[in-house]
Amino acid sequence: MTEQKSTAPQRMTLNQRGAPHQIFSQQIEKPKQAKQTLRRLAHYFAQEKWFMVILVFAVIIVTLASLLAPSLQGKAIDAITKHSWDQLPQLIVFLLITYLISAICTLGQTLSAAHFSQRIVRRMRHDLFEKIDNLSIAYLDTHSSGDVMSRMTNDVENVSNTVSQSFGSLIAGILTIIGTISIMFWYCWQLTLITMITVVLTIVVTKKLSSVVRKNYRKRSELLGHLNGHSEEMITGYKTIVAYNRQPEMIEEFNKTSDELTKVGIRAEILGGSLGPLSNCISNIGFVIVAAFGGYFALQGMITIGIVSAFIIYAKQFSRPINEIAQLYGAMQTALASAERVFELLDQPNENNSGEIKPKNMKGEISFRHVNFSYVPGVKVLDDFNLEVKPGQKIALVGATGSGKTTVVNLLMRFYSIDSGEILIDGVNITDMCRSDLRHLTSIVLQDTILFSDTIEKNIKYANIEASDTQMEYAAKMSNADRFISHLPARYQTWLYQAGAGLSQGQRQLLAIARAILADPKILILDEATSSVDTRTEECIQDAMAKLMHNRTSLIIAHRLSTIRDADMIVVMDHGHVVETGSHNDLLAQKGQYYSLYQTQYAGNAT
Repeated sequence: MTEQKSTAPQRMTLNQRGAPHQIFSQQIEKPKQAKQTLRRLAHYFAQEKWFMVILVFAVIIVTLASLLAPSLQGKAIDAITKHSWDQLPQLIVFLLITYLISAICTLGQTLSAAHFSQRIVRRMRHDLFEKIDNLSIAYLDTHSSGDVMSRMTNDVENVSNTVSQSFGSLIAGILTIIGTISIMFWYCWQLTLITMITVVLTIVVTKKLSSVVRKNYRKRSELLGHLNGHSEEMITGYKTIVAYNRQPEMIEEFNKTSDELTKVGIRAEILGGSLGPLSNCISNIGFVIVAAFGGYFALQGMITIGIVSAFIIYAKQFSRPINEIAQLYGAMQTALASAERVFELLDQPNENNSGEIKPKNMKGEISFRHVNFSYVPGVKVLDDFNLEVKPGQKIALVGATGSGKTTVVNLLMRFYSIDSGEILIDGVNITDMCRSDLRHLTSIVLQDTILFSDTIEKNIKYANIEASDTQMEYAAKMSNADRFISHLPARYQTWLYQAGAGLSQGQRQLLAIARAILADPKILILDEATSSVDTRTEECIQDAMAKLMHNRTSLIIAHRLSTIRDADMIVVMDHGHVVETGSHNDLLAQKGQYYSLYQTQYAGNAT
């Protein structure tokens, strides 16, 4: 699956000033199953129903106040024109109360919308993190981490922004349109029809021009992305560019893209900047028409001057929510698409946790019997694989890339389920064992060491959080990690930033070995643990690994054959089959595949 990225929806009415490209360059995504997604979102809404009730109530009060205010203002104007001075103070007081109530309810709307959206997002993030914590390894292996993180962050944030900004605005917009039309028709249906014509004209012109502006802003975004990519490539590959004297070509390509971006940017800014003034111009012409006809109707005695004043406000108030709803539609579509991706992840099956047997007093005997496995159906990675490992034995798995070495480890750890056959530990099928207890029996030291942004102490104790400081320090000394830890200013309390970026690869491996020693496993897995270090560091790690493997069943995956010479048995794999087994000297004497691998590494044969 390709990584999907989404941006938070941007809200802006067409007559606002600012950065219109935030709207026009936005890619509106559409959900595949909008109804099902809405139903599932409604479940989250229902869990925060009181905040939703408060939000809707506040929106209704604010909308009613916005509808009542122009009417009161019109009556106040009529009271002035008719010299009804006794009514004017009362109308002014009512108008002030209306504005005060509107301000208080607007604050309530903002606060309730913030609580409503953030509590929904908290529930969604909690469900997502819990799901990720229980996802199968197969899913995470076949989906980019960027895609999973995008769903956890960008997609959830899209939903949050839409709920907080758009939910109340949508309700207010619909109520405002219905209320405004009703009041306008009640006052004067003729003037209402005239107002409708100007509003429709504004919407049509805005829609036509918006499509043109949107194309230019999207083109501008594409060119800007290309220019940024070109600049990044030039900076990161500067040594290579200079080495081959390619600076003139790079400058020419940059200038070409930059010139095109400038032209498109100017055109986009002119069109985008003209959209607001043009919309305002049409609206103002509409107000003039309304004022002219309203004045005529007032002279004819059909309406009062106050109603004409109210009509001008209502006409402006009517066009605003229409533009807002048009913008909200795109934001809501994008939010639904984001929510759909979130639910898509939540619907993924959890890792298989079957098995109830809790192993006790295990010795570490491993048996692979007639195991068949395929990552992709029909393409076997292991084909009738058989292997017997006695307790305390040190077994090395070697072979070309893709021969199935790492797959053996994945199946033993139940990261994947086998297609057929069985894997036994001390005679017990691993599918019958409790998954967590099975993994307590084993420890893995990988080629790429995973450390966390925490202290060295916490990173070592990650394998056994209940271990004492004495046990932790003993594990560090056994792994030879204490040699470099003792020279650090804070020693075991040294904080590792960016997952240990300040440590060398060898030092990180020593910490991983210390972690494995502290776990005290019955079965140890070493997956190319020394392939990324120099020879001197390799010797230090080898010494630590020898201590770690003592009296433990060990499976070693290695490309450097020098690291497995003292293995009890070397298993040579090829296309999912065991083709040779034996000690280092025995396999060299056979002059088979292991002999070829050895000659390739140490006799200078062509690879």
